[in-house]
Amino acid sequence: MAISVFDLFSIGIGPSSSHTVGPIRAAHKFAENLDVVPTAVKVDLYGSLALTGEGHGTDIAILLGLQGETPENIDPDQIPKIIQKIRNDHELNLMGKHPISFVESSHLLFHKEKQLPYHPNGMKFTAYDEDGKELENQIYYSVGGGFIVDHETAKQDKHLGDESHSLPYPFYTGDKLLELCELKGVTIAELVMENEKTWRSEEEIREGLLNIWKVMKQCIERGCKQEGILPGGLDVRRRAPELYKKLSDTQSSQQDPSEVMQWLSMWALAVNEENAAGGRVVTAPTNGAAGIIPSVLSYYEKFSEDSSEDGVIRFLLTAGAIGILYKEGASISAAEMGCMGEVGVACSMAAAGLTAALGGSLYQIENAAEIGMEHNLGLTCDPVMGLVQIPCIERNTMGSVKAVNAMLLALQEEGRNRVTLDQVIATMRQTGKDMRSIYKETSQGGLAVNVPEC
Repeated sequence: MAISVFDLFSIGIGPSSSHTVGPIRAAHKFAENLDVVPTAVKVDLYGSLALTGEGHGTDIAILLGLQGETPENIDPDQIPKIIQKIRNDHELNLMGKHPISFVESSHLLFHKEKQLPYHPNGMKFTAYDEDGKELENQIYYSVGGGFIVDHETAKQDKHLGDESHSLPYPFYTGDKLLELCELKGVTIAELVMENEKTWRSEEEIREGLLNIWKVMKQCIERGCKQEGILPGGLDVRRRAPELYKKLSDTQSSQQDPSEVMQWLSMWALAVNEENAAGGRVVTAPTNGAAGIIPSVLSYYEKFSEDSSEDGVIRFLLTAGAIGILYKEGASISAAEMGCMGEVGVACSMAAAGLTAALGGSLYQIENAAEIGMEHNLGLTCDPVMGLVQIPCIERNTMGSVKAVNAMLLALQEEGRNRVTLDQVIATMRQTGKDMRSIYKETSQGGLAVNVPEC
């Protein structure tokens, strides 16, 4: 199936790509595709969406999507007003046009003991007429990174992409990607650019990628200014503004390596605190791991003497290629893989992207990506109170530092490493299957049960 890097780097809102962005898209798609105007719509949430949906804003996402909002276009500042009106009036405007009754206690149900067959993030939408007769229904799965698939597609194990879209250089494994690059005498970024040109012109691709980077930087800037306590009840204090001020006021000697780590941490904190507050972020490739690639790109821009727009584009195209390999070979859903499917994948993507931006070879890039995931294998997803805050925010700082270290290690090697990227992706997939569900975005294990006093 054909996947674009713009599928992996999409602009949306926090706090979760699988629990917020995906459900907005699913609700919007169901409402948009209705053949008749119903008088009522019922939504049933299952599995991880039911268990941690309220903490991840899934209820809000469903309401927004049914109203016709999209994650790309909704103004985060307007969300509280929209939701409050729906809840006060017990009515929403389906696709912004048709008022229908909507009482959350009756029309939005969390089935915490049930799971649909093909993915932990399942949701069922049902439309009714005025006599309570069912008109239409549809099941969707939110499979990570904001991607959604319907029931039949999931049944056939086709999780994403356009089957009818033909690419000049299709690849589904790291070995195939490297083989194509060597055969054509091109870099990973150049090969991915040729694939992307089947959707857009080169000028549009470059402009789109630089806009993605612009939105990432804007998110960092907002996160460095917004102070206070994050919503949700954990009383987590925003730390990015204080750390930013401290680093900005310090006269850098560029001799203390810990300062570089502090910058990486600050950039990641800024993004993920914005994400936790429901702000605008770029899924990269998910919201829970949205701070890693912006942090590592900021490292490239600040600490590389040769940083350039071309380097940013190489970074994002290369990182996108690695993300596609994980999407095809395993998953970027924490509900399937634990946090190695989010922070681990983002770390791997960022390590490869940074190595490419700095002029690394094909095998150095592959090695960096492999290192980035190898040391995140088995990483659990255990958000306290179901909120994308503890340990999610700090986990992005660790992923950012690991990505830079993976680049440094990879650039010391010339040839192929003992462990290949394909081997580590296969290991990730198997580890995800073996991992107990309590460690996969259900908040039924790990920190989520051992830190109840929070």
